[in-house]
Amino acid sequence: MVDGVRERMIDGAVRLLARQGLQGTSFAEVLQATGTPRGSIYHHFPGGKDQLVAAALDTAGDDTIRGLAGLTGASPAQVTERYLGLWRELLVQSDTTAGCAVLAVTVAARSDDMLDRAATVFRSWRDQLATLLAAGGHPSPVPFATTLVAASEGAVVLSRAERSLEPFDAVAAFLLAEARDIRP
Repeated sequence: MVDGVRERMIDGAVRLLARQGLQGTSFAEVLQATGTPRGSIYHHFPGGKDQLVAAALDTAGDDTIRGLAGLTGASPAQVTERYLGLWRELLVQSDTTAGCAVLAVTVAARSDDMLDRAATVFRSWRDQLATLLAAGGHPSPVPFATTLVAASEGAVVLSRAERSLEPFDAVAAFLLAEARDIRP
């Protein structure tokens, strides 16, 4: 449970970005979704919407990294399964109406600062996955981590578009089979 007003607003922005994208996420909608007072906007985010979105990107990134906690020394298949499980859970909980908030910002951002922030988040996921995959004995951790991030993002998009878990599950099954078939 998020306690502070600022944190509630950030969490609300992450959820709205994942469902509605960058242009579809306004301060008014964040306030409504989080039940926070209007005066909270410029008190907590004097830099405006860009500051709120940047904080939401950081939170989305950190949430995914936290979701990978405790996997040091796990097999590549276990790392892959956990990472894919985070995205599948999002799709299931949202009935395939939510995707990746970071991707949503990436495809709609008009500023280099926002693209740089999104790139930093994606890079942190790839780096963390590569570290975990290497510790688990994967012979090509960086390329596989990059493939894992890119393929899961695409699978989430396909599942949202088709309003079905089938595309995601097909990509996940392929990636898991690849992770299990690794020979050092």
